[in-house]
Amino acid sequence: MKHHRPSFNRHRAHWWPENEAWPPTPHHGRSMRARFTRRMGCGFLLAIIGLTAIIVLGLGLIARSMGYLQITQPLPKHVVPQAIAIFFLGLGILLIAGRRLRGLSQPIGDLMETTDRVAGGDYTARVKVQGPPETRSLARAFNDMISQLQSTNTQRQDLMADVTHELRTPLTVIQGNIEGMLDGVYPADEARLKSILEETNLLSRLVDDLRTLSLAESGALQLSKEPTDLTVLIGETIAAFRPEADAAGITLSIDSPEDAPLIALDPRRIRQVLSNLLANALRYTPQGGNIRVSFALTGSSEDKQAQITVQDSGAGIPQDDLPHIFDRFYKASDSGGMGLGLSIAKKLVEAHGGDIQAESQPGQGTAMRINLPVD
Repeated sequence: MKHHRPSFNRHRAHWWPENEAWPPTPHHGRSMRARFTRRMGCGFLLAIIGLTAIIVLGLGLIARSMGYLQITQPLPKHVVPQAIAIFFLGLGILLIAGRRLRGLSQPIGDLMETTDRVAGGDYTARVKVQGPPETRSLARAFNDMISQLQSTNTQRQDLMADVTHELRTPLTVIQGNIEGMLDGVYPADEARLKSILEETNLLSRLVDDLRTLSLAESGALQLSKEPTDLTVLIGETIAAFRPEADAAGITLSIDSPEDAPLIALDPRRIRQVLSNLLANALRYTPQGGNIRVSFALTGSSEDKQAQITVQDSGAGIPQDDLPHIFDRFYKASDSGGMGLGLSIAKKLVEAHGGDIQAESQPGQGTAMRINLPVD
């Protein structure tokens, strides 16, 4: 049976130091801990040796001065200089050991202090990178982790603000219509009820999109993969949008290879991706334009990919907006959506182990290109 490595082994953690290998291995962790333990042990050993030498000499001098230590024969001339040398050597060893221990303990103390600040909500705190290689590596990893926490906290705050804004509009419309009908200002006719139903559908889609996005970002999205004929899947998706395209005077076409192999993927999720891309293409393609969906197999036999391209003849995407179109809640000034479609499409494609890119030039249309691995 073939075993697959967990996904965290394939993607480098944001907070992991750039100069450290990823994924971390148990041997790597043990070696760093062993080096750190040896440094601490050497520091304590030097401190004990130096302190022992000073204590022995000090006790000997005290015992002799108090008469407890009787020396019947005169001491050789070289004993006193040697004793003084041993004393200063022990003192030097003690000072070196103190500096070494301080060099190890000070970064750990700074780390503990910064940890308390971060626990209190201060994500601007950083640990000073100092000390031996092990503590410097720990400080860099800790600082990167705080940066990621700060970024995540900012994204969470932005998400709450965006969700509140998106929910407020349909809720306001629903509340205003219902209150107007209850007060007798608006008649409870089909038009008003239809407007309320449309706003509730909008709320339902927003909640479903947020749930999908949350599952994808947390890694909890479950894919139901099965052998799928992409040509049939693309054709069925296009057929669902053909009435809307015909009404807008837009031509929909498909270009796919014959006898394409079945590909293991979640057809419901890939249909959702294609639907989002086609909805965007229809929104920005003028009357008389065309949208073409092409499917081709690329790459070598060892690394074969299924490439799906949705090309429209619309106005294109401004170059300033192009790097941000897959960001959550990012919308152009003339966009009528909620800014979640492309972000969800990106997450669903990445959940399949693929990627998605956008190519566009103002006035020359837009091409959305999906690459999916072929198992």
